[in-house]
Amino acid sequence: MEVLTMGVEEEFLLADRTTRAPADRGSEVIASAATVLGEQVQREFFNAQIETTSRPTACLADLREELVWLRAVVADAAKAEGCLPVASGTSVVPPERPLTVTDTERYRRMADRFASRFSAVDGLVCGCHIHVGSLDRERALALSRRMAPWLPVLQAVSTNSPFARRRDTGFDSWRSVEYASWPTVGPAPDLNETGYLAYVAELVRSGTLMDRRMLYWHARPSEHVPTLEIRVADSNADVGTVVLLAALVRALAMTLLADELAHRPVQRIPPRRLLLAHELAAWHGLSGYGIDPCTGLARPAVELVDRLVARARPALDVTGDTAQVLRQWQRIRAHGGGATRQRAEYRRNGRLTDVVDALAHLTAAA
Repeated sequence: MEVLTMGVEEEFLLADRTTRAPADRGSEVIASAATVLGEQVQREFFNAQIETTSRPTACLADLREELVWLRAVVADAAKAEGCLPVASGTSVVPPERPLTVTDTERYRRMADRFASRFSAVDGLVCGCHIHVGSLDRERALALSRRMAPWLPVLQAVSTNSPFARRRDTGFDSWRSVEYASWPTVGPAPDLNETGYLAYVAELVRSGTLMDRRMLYWHARPSEHVPTLEIRVADSNADVGTVVLLAALVRALAMTLLADELAHRPVQRIPPRRLLLAHELAAWHGLSGYGIDPCTGLARPAVELVDRLVARARPALDVTGDTAQVLRQWQRIRAHGGGATRQRAEYRRNGRLTDVVDALAHLTAAA
């Protein structure tokens, strides 16, 4: 079984230290943090966001250590600019004025062409993207095909955005709902490399996308590194959840890649049922039901995570990550994930600013 590397991209919103509303200070925070992090800290679509990127590694402990370091550097840079980095899928406290789009040529073009796809008042969303590699495009597409039925389960583990517009949306991941307004967000079509290149070229030619970098499938071959990128997770303040997601994505990828090389049959869910599985994950997270990837039947979400862990167990044993994954999963199963923690914090005093403070503290104190 081939051991794959892992990498994580984390998007953070910047909250003003006084109001806890999004603060348009991304450029200043990045300029400061980049003196230490270089290109590992980057701009995002809105000026009130930043992104960090870890280096590829095969060691889970090294990944955790680097994520903690990246967050610490960003927190120091943000403090100097009067703001807090917050790992949440949506902004708990809405902006006091319309958000500004980051002033780059690419983002200006996106904002102009896709103005109807986002709101400058409440359209800020932050995700956590897991990369596994190294994989050429053909292998990445084959792996995407095999991972598709399991991605709603991973999404359920990561839900961390119940609040928007100063209210509880009723969803565990409102980010999933907001983000779906952008073109191509959703399950990837079943394509080989030739079909992929032709399909994406037509999306660009027709104006649906500006370029291949705007492909927002839940699982996509990366255009800048030789990886498969999984894009279903909310940004999570709890670094343990991020590490768990990376470990599960890597182990599942290793297991399913072995199936691909052995020419074992591909497990498929009909497209409508797969969309329903993602909708259930966004709505209920771990507290409700999901769609079993093996049978297509409804099962409690926590049972589906158990099945995912069991499916990935051979690879977890190979990489030595089994004990850590089991500990982290049992902790989340017992105490709830990010959306549960946000709601619990709000119930204490009924203040959304307290939710932001708790998220900011957990983000920086990882």
